[in-house]
Amino acid sequence: MPREKQSVVAGVDGSEPSARAALWAAAEAARLGVPLHLLLVGDDPARESQAKETVQEIADRCRLAVPTLELVAEVGFGHPAEELARRSDAARLIVVGSHGHGAFHDALLGSISTAVATHARCPVVVMRGAGTATTGPVIVGVDGSPGSKAALHYAFDAANRRRTDLVAVQALPDAYFIPGPYPHPDRHEIQGWAELHLAEQLAGWTADYPDVGVRKAITNEHPVQALCEAAQHAQLLVVGHRGHGGFAGLLLGSVARGVLHHAPCPVAVIRT
Repeated sequence: MPREKQSVVAGVDGSEPSARAALWAAAEAARLGVPLHLLLVGDDPARESQAKETVQEIADRCRLAVPTLELVAEVGFGHPAEELARRSDAARLIVVGSHGHGAFHDALLGSISTAVATHARCPVVVMRGAGTATTGPVIVGVDGSPGSKAALHYAFDAANRRRTDLVAVQALPDAYFIPGPYPHPDRHEIQGWAELHLAEQLAGWTADYPDVGVRKAITNEHPVQALCEAAQHAQLLVVGHRGHGGFAGLLLGSVARGVLHHAPCPVAVIRT
């Protein structure tokens, strides 16, 4: 099934952070023109009735916020991260909360949200901050890797849907600016190379999305710090992820992992 026809899947656990994630997912599903699928994965089938009541309450809040939304609410049992990752094969987007101590699992971030972002095979948004901003840019981290190319595509599309600007952030290696006994490339030379390299990476996307205003930010700060600072008033922060799927010892990249723990706004993690 083409991804443009697939649902936005929101993992919920009965906590308020997961409800906020579901409301963000409802708004995003409406922007995409696709259904919203709410999924509560519990660990005790004996509590199925309570689980259904919980997911229905969240569904009612989503319908109130987006009355025209096509919505499905479902209860399952098992491990939330594994089930959400399994659903990612047939999802347009997975959305989860950044923290949660709901009735049906200890946390929907910490271990669970990080695992979903690591192993899902579609884009994942982790709800950092309130997730209610409707103004401000989309921020994207750029480093020339296949992961950042995928992130750029997603970020331009997200900015276009929101009718807002995109800010592309490229962090230069700190080593170029730290004094030491070994010769370093000229700082102005590195800056010029970085500006040219960033412009080249953006060129094709600016042609495809002519209505998206683009700002470029080049910094020698650590990428996590640079991205989180740029995202202070953003609607969304987008980063790439180089993983290969499955559950065989994968780790989320350090930049993606860092912004998932520190970003002030929702974070989209995009697979290569």
